[in-house]
Amino acid sequence: MMAEHKQFPPNVFIDVDEISQPDTEEYIEEKSNNSKVTQWLKPRVLAMNDGLVSTASLMLGMGAVSQDMNAMILTGFLGLVAGSCSIAIAEYISVDQTTDENRRSDPIGAAIAAASAFSVGAIVPLMVVLLLEDYKVTLGVVEGPISVILALFGWIGAFLDRAPGFRAALRVLLWGWVAMVVTFGVLINTDW
Repeated sequence: MMAEHKQFPPNVFIDVDEISQPDTEEYIEEKSNNSKVTQWLKPRVLAMNDGLVSTASLMLGMGAVSQDMNAMILTGFLGLVAGSCSIAIAEYISVDQTTDENRRSDPIGAAIAAASAFSVGAIVPLMVVLLLEDYKVTLGVVEGPISVILALFGWIGAFLDRAPGFRAALRVLLWGWVAMVVTFGVLINTDW
């Protein structure tokens, strides 16, 4: 006689949060608020990263063609201003074009927040260069603090997405280096 095989239900994935927390109005509201904070914060982290990479790349590129510290600082400042304006305009248009009648985002507030976040990132390479006096030390040392901040931005972005932090930090760091090396390399190989 053959043994009977019992049929088991298919694998069921259980969300631990759903078991540990009842679906009360307070719990649902808390999850919604956390999601809103993440949705607001993640673009700000990306804007800071953009400000850091763009400004550092411009400054290193200028350092490749000119050994003038003032030229590097001016380039960084102009990159901060131009980038902040650009990202503010893009954010304003993006939020303003939303057709959702229940939109809670303010286009002007979003533009100001994006420009501020870009500026925070752009200030990092400017501060590093301002604190240093020797051109060769600046080009050699500026990558250190920028690398640490790039990795931090990558980790924060991963944390907000609930993704592995090390991999994201490494990815942001490597692509930031690529941008800086390409900009530096393009300008160092030109005769100005």
